[in-house]
Amino acid sequence: MNQLLARKPVSQILQETATTEVGLKRVLGKWQLTALGVGAIIGAGIFATTGTAIVGDSVRLGAGPAIVLSFVITAIACGFAAVCYAEFAAMVPISGSAYTYAYASLGELVAWIIGWDLIIEYAVGNIAVAISWAGHFRELISHFGIQIPAWLSIDYRTAHQAAAAAAQGATDPGTLYLASAVSEAPKLFGLPVIVNVPAVLIVVLLTALLVYGIRESAVSNSIMVVLKIAVLFFFIGVGAFLIRPENYTAYGGFAPNGFKGITAAAAIIFFSYIGFDAVSTAAEEAKDPKRDMPFGIVMSLVICTVIFILVAVVMTGMAPWPQLGTAEPMITALALARGNDRMIEIARFVVALGAVIAMTTVLLVFQLGQPRIFFSMARDGLLPQWAAKVHPRFRTPYVTTIITGAFVAFFAAFANIDEVVELTNIGTLFAFVLVAVGVLVLRYTEPDRERPFKVPLVPIVPLGAVAACLFLMLQLPGITWIRFGLWLAAGLIIYFSYGYRKSRLKAANGSA
Repeated sequence: MNQLLARKPVSQILQETATTEVGLKRVLGKWQLTALGVGAIIGAGIFATTGTAIVGDSVRLGAGPAIVLSFVITAIACGFAAVCYAEFAAMVPISGSAYTYAYASLGELVAWIIGWDLIIEYAVGNIAVAISWAGHFRELISHFGIQIPAWLSIDYRTAHQAAAAAAQGATDPGTLYLASAVSEAPKLFGLPVIVNVPAVLIVVLLTALLVYGIRESAVSNSIMVVLKIAVLFFFIGVGAFLIRPENYTAYGGFAPNGFKGITAAAAIIFFSYIGFDAVSTAAEEAKDPKRDMPFGIVMSLVICTVIFILVAVVMTGMAPWPQLGTAEPMITALALARGNDRMIEIARFVVALGAVIAMTTVLLVFQLGQPRIFFSMARDGLLPQWAAKVHPRFRTPYVTTIITGAFVAFFAAFANIDEVVELTNIGTLFAFVLVAVGVLVLRYTEPDRERPFKVPLVPIVPLGAVAACLFLMLQLPGITWIRFGLWLAAGLIIYFSYGYRKSRLKAANGSA
């Protein structure tokens, strides 16, 4: 029990990092860190899952035009969590993010749990992003008359769902295209070979870039962030002239499903906000982490919140909200809008291009974050030491970067996006809860520790983060909680099989 609750003091964490022979390269400034946050936040959430949040589905109500309030609720919850992350990131500028913060405040067992949990946010979440990227990539190249065979660009489950819909009489071109995967795919042992090749290729490409170097990855990310923000403002500008005010009040009113619909949507669009915490995984590569980490975390969240609210206002004003429940709600809104046909067609192409760019940056930042968490866990002995290797030339955690890339690429080839989005949300919300609790605990156990950035109004803000995140978790379906519990149980088995025995903190405390 002593080992399970043993904390690694902040002073020890900083000392171990300072004495590491081959560390990570400190090259990132505050605006590059902000760009990493924006790059991670603006992606599949705003471009894909917003439609489900607006309309709802078989297991939850939609928010309708009141999706704007859903974005505000989620932004408040994330804002509370963001300042908690900022305090830790400035005080403990180490690459392990919430894992390291938990080790310093809540003990080894909780640290392992949160490190295992973060795999859901970064690696599993990136599977969903890679799948969504492939879908928007198909839409983009279709404007040039290029069509990838369906069996090479979707997953097995989606193909068979489309085939079932076609068998029941569906005639729309999109469904028929997806259904063609089943009939046109080559057979292996009598089963159709259906694999999402674009999703695999983009993950492989970005993994190679991340192995090559953090500076090059950050520069590439910053360029793509500027482009995707420009695309979103283009959509907002064009859409503002296509708004029909009656769309805000028709079809059941502004909030057709009341507060329950608004909160259910808030739990889904939380996927849009995932990513600001990814800034903290780059703390060990920041030039001045005490000053720049809080700036990057908070500023990226503020920028994205403003953009999300503007997009939601425009989207629900352009078209009847019950028709926006697609995987490409912004493109759907443009297709249903009334206005200059040529301008709308151009806007659809630009949005498709922006979606591809946006999700490329999310993939990049999340693929950057996960290996650095593994890297930190390996340094602590909770994972094998080969996972802590740094490339002698590129100074990147190349072993864990390659492993993460292989994991994401493999499952992106076959998985369905609906299977991973809600699991990603509950895992991330759980991490936010533990970080907020960690702030309170460390304020008590190490009150004199230097804090370059302090969470204001303690304990109100950390407790607000805990309450808001738990509230959003409770809006998710029961099956998501079951999957989450099974995931944590698997992690505990691994910890007690390996990490518990190999822990460097255990050895240092003489309890081996």
